[in-house]
Amino acid sequence: MATYRTQIQWGGVNADWHDDAELTIVINNREGVLPQNGLPATGTQVSWSSPQGNGSITFFDDGNTFMGAAQFKGEGPVGYRGTAKR
Repeated sequence: MATYRTQIQWGGVNADWHDDAELTIVINNREGVLPQNGLPATGTQVSWSSPQGNGSITFFDDGNTFMGAAQFKGEGPVGYRGTAKR
């Protein structure tokens, strides 16, 4: 399980970033895609789609950060980034 402080950005690549809700991720299969205790490996990509929205992110810095895009229910697409909580 990994929990991240997140921010969203709208209005272009030079626009300000705004704090958003925390993101917690756990994905297990035969082996942990995202470990139960720890952070995902650099280069790990996660995408999701649900009635509440969709997103696609890639992890960097040994899983300490991610960058990507998201679109939440009733909203337009935004830049999406996060930093691991300690």
